[in-house]
Amino acid sequence: MSEKATCACGSAPKLIFPCSGGSDVGELSDQAARKLTKDGAGKMYCLAGIGGRVSGIMVSTESAAKILAIDGCPLNCARKTLEQAGFLKFEHLSLEDIGLKKGISPVSPETLEIVVRAATPLLAC
Repeated sequence: MSEKATCACGSAPKLIFPCSGGSDVGELSDQAARKLTKDGAGKMYCLAGIGGRVSGIMVSTESAAKILAIDGCPLNCARKTLEQAGFLKFEHLSLEDIGLKKGISPVSPETLEIVVRAATPLLAC
């Protein structure tokens, strides 16, 4: 196991819920979650399962060491979905807060790196 994948959080997973919306910033939130997963910073998880109250997904999320919601736009669908399911203790990253705006933020290696750099410390133990 690499050093990136272990920390004082123990064996409980760090879960990442991107909005994965239909815009450029939604795609960036999705790609960032996939990159963070690949890098071992956390594990991308199913926001639709939270919305649908899928029992296994709910239980896994309840036992997570850390939860990160990544929202592409100010509608904050990922944050609201987690809150409506009863999850109130989690980190939240809004891409607009880091200067990426819906409709004018092209999906590129540069913009993806901006999101990953902002999200990484939010997953630290």
